[in-house]
Amino acid sequence: MNKLLALLCSLLTASAYAQSIDRYFESIRNNTAELTAFFSQMPKGGDLHNHYSGSVYAETYISYVVQQDYVINEGTLEVKSAPPKEGKGWVRFSKLNDSGLLAGYKQKLIQKWSVKDYNGVSYPSDKQFFETFSGFGIANDGPGRLDTGLMELKRRALNENVSYIETMFTSIHCDNIKVVDTSFNRPLEDAQRNRDETQTRTLLDKLYKTVQDKNIKACAAEYNNNVVSKLHYGLKIDDSSFTMRYQNYVIRVVPPADVFKNLVLAFESANTCSLIVGVNIVAPEDNEVSMRDYWLHMQMFKYCHEKYPDVKYSMHAGELALGMVKPEELTWHINAAVRTAGANRIGHGADMAYEHNCYDLLEYMAAHKIPIEINLFSNEFILKVKDDQHPITLYKDFHVPIVICSDDAGVLRSNLTYQFVLLAKRYKDISYNDIKQYVFNSIDFSFIKEDAVKEKLKKQLTGRFNSFERKVMTTNK
Repeated sequence: MNKLLALLCSLLTASAYAQSIDRYFESIRNNTAELTAFFSQMPKGGDLHNHYSGSVYAETYISYVVQQDYVINEGTLEVKSAPPKEGKGWVRFSKLNDSGLLAGYKQKLIQKWSVKDYNGVSYPSDKQFFETFSGFGIANDGPGRLDTGLMELKRRALNENVSYIETMFTSIHCDNIKVVDTSFNRPLEDAQRNRDETQTRTLLDKLYKTVQDKNIKACAAEYNNNVVSKLHYGLKIDDSSFTMRYQNYVIRVVPPADVFKNLVLAFESANTCSLIVGVNIVAPEDNEVSMRDYWLHMQMFKYCHEKYPDVKYSMHAGELALGMVKPEELTWHINAAVRTAGANRIGHGADMAYEHNCYDLLEYMAAHKIPIEINLFSNEFILKVKDDQHPITLYKDFHVPIVICSDDAGVLRSNLTYQFVLLAKRYKDISYNDIKQYVFNSIDFSFIKEDAVKEKLKKQLTGRFNSFERKVMTTNK
């Protein structure tokens, strides 16, 4: 009887807290500072749409190139490890420091390698965003750089009360398949032009055998052991407060045979490593090659799923807006990613309202529990999609599982907390309970392979929410 009374008291207390925190949340809904304080302390579960290189802040990259005393072109701000044999205007960072100019160039690089101080006028926002990656690439690939970046992501996550990150980490390099028979490219393009699935399958069968004959299993094993496992365990990334897992990715703006060989390698790697939990495809969706080969890429994912049925994958799909491409191109990308490629999650999905029979698609995603990874500030900056132009309420109304993500916090000069602030301020029909569900979705729909790890994170999240809600209501009586 005493145990029953204790349980009833606990349930009544929890119910009272839930009602009180709902009222408090609504009372601060229009106050950005109050919301920021609230969401900074709120447990946020996992960040499932996270690009590793774009999540490291520019200052970290700049510190590295300065320490290495690399050279910078005073006009273009391009950074190299040594001055090229031809060309003028190259100067070492040490010389800039001696002449008192280093601080100014650091600020210029932050503006070049992120969206800081972007004025919305002088350059297309999507180009500003995507061009940052080639700029800081030299600082991302140096010795020991992955160690520094991973630990930065972990520290920031802990400060934000984020307990899990599923990051798109690095591409896999494999000399065995560096050169693939380019004779496949033209036939694949012809098959795509005719939407010939049978011919595409025949060509992919032959190309798959060619790739497998190059012993990609050895490349996948080397990457898994030397790049991921040694880093992860050596840095003690996982602990009682935080967990990280990794997605492999392929770049889609290269010739078809290259996309496919890299995709097979990515699937092979994810199939044999518990830390690598999925595969993704990246690069601007409105790029000419991305648009031309989109149908073919979906066939490739479908093919790889048949070969590696246990590997999960999320896909950048529908990261488009009216005006970026011809309107008819907005009508089918999410459909193809979901129905043809069989994606387990969709990243962005910002053009859902334009998709052909979008109600049917939304119902399909809801019925098959295919979540949407929402990246509010990213969609605002790159696509100019925000407020009621954003389809988040469509996803909510059709009960598609929603997760809130950061995308590229370093490039965007943002964090996960800010995404929740935007969510609360812009979409008044999304309640605190809805937001709490989105947080739990980020663990439930993660690609974590070990059931015990996922259950531990969910249990911890429940405890953290109980503590958070008690603290908020005790402090704001």
